[in-house]
This record gives sequence, structure tokens and C-alpha cells, in this order.
Amino acid sequence: MDNLRTYIIQLHPGSYGGGSASNSELLHKWQLSLVGASMSESRILYTYQSAMDGFAARLSECEVATLRKSPEVIAIRPDRKLQVQTTYSFKFLGLSSSASGPWARSAFGRGTIIGVLDTGVWPESPSFNDRSMPPPPKRWKGVCQQGQDFNSTNCNRKLIGARWFTRGHHVAASTAPSLDSRNASPEYISPRDSHGHGTHTTSTAAGVPVPMASVFGNGAGEARGMAPGAHIAVYKVCWLTGCYSSDILAAMDAAIRDGVDVLSLSLGGFPIPLYDDSIAIGSFRAMEHGISVVCAAGNNGPIVSSVSNGAPWIVTVGASTLDRQFPALIRMGNRKYLYGESMYPGNQPHKAGSDKEIDVVYIAGGENRSQFCIKGSLPRDKVHGKMVVCDRGENGRAEKGQVVKEAGGAAMVLANMEVNKEEDSVDVHILPATQIGAREAALLKAYINSTARPTARIVFGGTVIGKSRAPSVAWFSSRGPSLTDPGILKPDVIAPGVNIIAAWPQNLGPSSLPEDRRRVNFTVMSGTSMACPHVSGLAAMVRSAHPGWSPAAIKSAIMTTADLNDHSGKPIMDGDSPAQVFAMGAGQVNPPKAVDPGLIYDITPDDYITHLCTLGYKSSDISTVTHRNISCREVLRTNQGFSLNYPSISVRFEGGATRKMVRRRVTNVGEPRSVYKVEVIEPEGVLVRVRPKRLVFRRRNQVLGYRVWFISPTKNGVGGASSEGQLTWVNTRHRVRSPIAVTWKQS
Repeated sequence: MDNLRTYIIQLHPGSYGGGSASNSELLHKWQLSLVGASMSESRILYTYQSAMDGFAARLSECEVATLRKSPEVIAIRPDRKLQVQTTYSFKFLGLSSSASGPWARSAFGRGTIIGVLDTGVWPESPSFNDRSMPPPPKRWKGVCQQGQDFNSTNCNRKLIGARWFTRGHHVAASTAPSLDSRNASPEYISPRDSHGHGTHTTSTAAGVPVPMASVFGNGAGEARGMAPGAHIAVYKVCWLTGCYSSDILAAMDAAIRDGVDVLSLSLGGFPIPLYDDSIAIGSFRAMEHGISVVCAAGNNGPIVSSVSNGAPWIVTVGASTLDRQFPALIRMGNRKYLYGESMYPGNQPHKAGSDKEIDVVYIAGGENRSQFCIKGSLPRDKVHGKMVVCDRGENGRAEKGQVVKEAGGAAMVLANMEVNKEEDSVDVHILPATQIGAREAALLKAYINSTARPTARIVFGGTVIGKSRAPSVAWFSSRGPSLTDPGILKPDVIAPGVNIIAAWPQNLGPSSLPEDRRRVNFTVMSGTSMACPHVSGLAAMVRSAHPGWSPAAIKSAIMTTADLNDHSGKPIMDGDSPAQVFAMGAGQVNPPKAVDPGLIYDITPDDYITHLCTLGYKSSDISTVTHRNISCREVLRTNQGFSLNYPSISVRFEGGATRKMVRRRVTNVGEPRSVYKVEVIEPEGVLVRVRPKRLVFRRRNQVLGYRVWFISPTKNGVGGASSEGQLTWVNTRHRVRSPIAVTWKQS
């Protein structure tokens, strides 16, 4: 049958196709009967029983129409393609091996299992050595799935499980994953990683200590994941063409049954409604099973409302910088310097006068888009032996260097465009190269235009630590406010995501280019993909220290202890301005404090359902997300004045309203007898009143509530459409802080 597409068919809980069916053959026959006798069993790709009740299948439009009439069907969604979104970062975040430190208090995450959905894993990496690791917990039910160049012996006490999911990708791609003629590295039909992204993120979350790690001497130190004592289970869902929601949902389905404690997903896209979002739907079931789900916020910043993975039961992570730099300055022929950064191999500090200047060219204009250094766009006679300026955009950063090299160029300057500002994600270039910010790029181009024969040289400065302000918000990190749920402040937190050094497959060069024949155990990457596993590892640490806590309690501990200031004690910056809550959420994660938060904001699955009702969702939409038949009229009648007990506060004034009240309740997880006083920094243009102003706890795990009134003197705010502040409960040992975002819907 022609014109088949892959769809995810969600069924009502309790249907024969739900989790009660034990005979897979009968289950398939029942699912086939929903569509019609003409459908073959081979067109059913997956059956979902844990993350969702339903199945994925290749269907015609006529078959979709038939299914929509079935009373067993809740929703039908076409398969969606998503994209994948440390020798130092653990030190930067305040982790140490001292007996009283957070690692020791959490036993380095021991006893927890982190499931990573990504491009797979390179099991031979030293980051996954199982020396001194205990056996997997007895509750573990996962497998080590065999496949191409991967067998059961590739798993160990560290890497305890590995699976791969390719049916959705196989159908969507024109051919099955195979050897790419342009690339010597195969697309392994197994859990083995052929792209590097999954190996990098997995080791960031839970890699074991590896001494003397570096990238050709850059960033040298001990590589160590955030939860080095945790076990790892890998679920390969991302392939050459991307990550398909049918495969992702199948992996989440398996991970729930396998028994993971944390799910880490460094993938996503632009925001979509929760009832259309497979990750939101699958993660709701995971949360009900006590699994913390941590996701990347996305790399579409600084666009407003670009944050993805915004479901309130997900920990949504933006990216921040480290205070580690890899300077590679440009000395122009006029003796002026421009600041840049690079990880070109052999970066060693040396004097500026030790290298010879060469001609520098910038070829702009024309139909070839030469300014972007697209393959085949550079005339050899104009670039041979010269330093070539390449604008960001159109193709990959490292790929531009390969284009310059193939055209005979001797060096490259990667120039940020205005949209990139001063963002400094470094690369392991294959020729002498450096990346400069938008301001430096304008100065360099002005110099080139000012003289008949412009010259320059690159002065590499090695690795420099502690000379720059950090953390700051990464320019590419996606921003709120959330389009899917404006009443929830997203992202939740930020974590290191720029120039992160972590494990890398031995079949790939550090630049990821097929022409790169160099081999390393570690390389550098940037993105919210790199920030996400930092928080996944932190969630495992908190869970290990507090085994009975819910996913909401773990998220609360991470959020309410986050930092607003950088390591110099000044506000975290976002470009040239202090970071706003819609860029950094609660702030930069602080692992030492997260393990001992004092108070937590807990949330039950029923609370999330009530919250969805307050959004005005239809009952069918809520059933799609929660797998329950809900009457919002009844839910709201019994929960009048409901506020989701979220660790941050987001207030919207609309319809002429000038007064809002929210409720919160906190659980004492610190000293049995403790007293907290409230401190409030009011958002501009808003009066804030809190009752009570003191919380007196007499025992551990006691729950106390409070109310907050927000009063806006005007209907449109003061000085803009949004304002921010904070509410903090303080005692002699803890500061439990909630960021506040107030927005006015302009009439």
C-alpha cells in the first residue's frame, strides 16, 4: 500500500491493548482488528504498555480515519522527528571528594540507575569502566541487547543495560541505517554510538573518574561524571536523520519496565501542546512510577518562548558557561589584538612574535555564499596559503575549517554573526583556527577593508581558568515564558553546557568530521544537551541521599537551592545584562546545597491533573497526557483556588485583574525543630503579601502551608509586560528560594 505514514495510536487505559495483555500475539491481533482485516502485522512498529497505552503503526489516511471512529482510541499523532539538543564542570559546581561533601553524603549516586535516551554509547570508553562498581540493584530488569558490533559482554556493572530502537527511523528514512559513503564510520544497528553525542552525555551524567583526561592537552584534568557511583542504562533512539517520537516513546516504555530511577533526554524541538508531545506523555507515566525525567530546554535562544520540554513534571534545563577559556587571539597587522577561542591541537602558550603573519581574506558577496565557507564556494587562487574569515551559519562550524583546508587555506577565523553575539562555543578544528564574537568580527572586517594587504596571525594561549565571570547564560539556551503552560516558569534551572569535555567514541575524530582521522577518548561539545546530563546526575545524587523522595521533591531540592550570583558574587549575566528568570529559571544548580535543601515543595500526580484542568484543557486532552478519564468540572469544584505546588511562582494578570493569590505548602526535610522567616523581593510594579510570615516546624516531614497575594496597582504593569522577584524562606542554615515571574497580558 502506498502513501503510508507512521502514527502513534493512544488507547484508553484498560483496553485490551493496555498493560493487562500478556500474550503479544493476541495483543497484535487485537490492535490489527481496530484498523481492519487488510492491515498486516508487520506494519505495527511498537506496542506501548508503560509510557503509554497504545501502539505505533504505518497507516494510510483511510485507516487513520477508521481508527478515529474507534471508542478505544484517545488520540492519533503522526510520528515527529526531534533532534539531539567533564574534566572541570564538577569542580566548578562545588563537588569534591571530601568526607563531608555532597558526593560523600549521596554515596556518589550509588544504587541509582540513570537511563539515557540518545545516540547510544561507546562501551570501551574508560568513563564506563566498572572497577569498584557494585552489581546492579536487584530491581533492575533491563537487558544488554545485542546488535552490530555490540554484544552482552559490552555491558558491565557500570553500563548495566543497552537497547536500541530504530523502527520509526527505519520507516521514515529512505533506507535502513547503513554505511554512509561520505563517512568511514558506520551507523551501527545496535546500541553502539556512531555519532558521539550519546557517549558524551552519558559520561557527563555518570562517568567514572578518569585521570589525565584532555583534548590534545587542552582542559587537562580528571574527567568525572556528576554521579560517578550511579549505574547507566542506554537507550539508543537517535540516528542519522534524527530521533523519532515513536522510537523515543518505545524507549521510555522499556525504561519504565526496566527500573531506571532517572531518565535523561538531551533532545527535543520547538514547544508543542502537552497533549501532542510524546515526551510529555511518556514522562507523565514515568513520574507516576517515581522516575525523575530531566530534559534539555533547547538551543533556540535567545528567541522568546522557545523553551521546549516544558511539562511541569519534567526538569527543564538551560545551559550556562564555565570560567574555563581556551584563548586564541588574533594579532592583526596593525598590531591590535582581537579575542577569540579555539581548541586547535597543540594549543600551548607562546609569545606573540614567534609566528609569521599571513594574509587574511574575507570573500563576501556573489552567488556562492563564500562568506559562509560552503563546500565548493572558496576560489583556490584567492585563499591558498591565507587565513580565511568564515561567517557563522549555513553549515557546521568545524566543517567550515575543512572547506578552507580543501581550498588550500592555511588558517581560519570563525566569525560570529550579530545573532550569535559573543557566544564562544569552541571546536577541535582540523587546521589553525579561532572563533571570535560579533564585535571582534566587525573590527576584523573593518581592518581588512582598511588596507591593501591585511595580515594576521593566531596566538594560542592554552587553557585558562578563573579569569572570566561565570556562570552566565549561554546565548543559544532556549528562553521562556512557556508557550505550552504559561503558569509554570521555564526553564527550571541552568547548568554547565558550554565547552564541556566528556567521553568520545574511538571511531570518530574530535571534530565529528568524516575527514578527521584523529582519535581521542574525550572531546568538547556545547548545548543544552550538555547541561541536561549534569542535572540528571545531580538528580541521581539527591535520590541516593534521599531514597524515599518523589521526583517533585528531587526537583524542588535542585531548584530552591540554585544560585542567582556567579562565582564573583555578582548577578549571573545574560550577554551584557543580568539574566532574567525566563533565561535561567531558578538559577545555576548548586549540588552541595541540593543534597540538603531544608524544605521541599512536593507534588502528587493528582495535583498535576488538577493543574491541567486549570489550563482549560478538554477532558480528552487531559486523558491523552494522564491516561485517566477526568471530569475537570468535578476536579475544579473540589479544588477551588487551586495552585500547583511548584518551587517557582509564575503569576499572570489578564482580563483586567489586579489581584492574584497563590498557595504553597512546604515539607520540612531538615532539622526536626526549625523556624523559617520569609524574605521577599517584590517584582517591580507589584505588592506582595505573605501569610504567615513565619513557619514553625516541630518535627521532620511536617507540612505547612502559606499564601501569597500579588497586587498590581495598574492593569498593564510598570515599565513593561513582565517583572520578577523572589520569595525565600530563611533559617540559620538554609535559604529556600523561589523565583517569581509576573506578566501582564496587554489589552
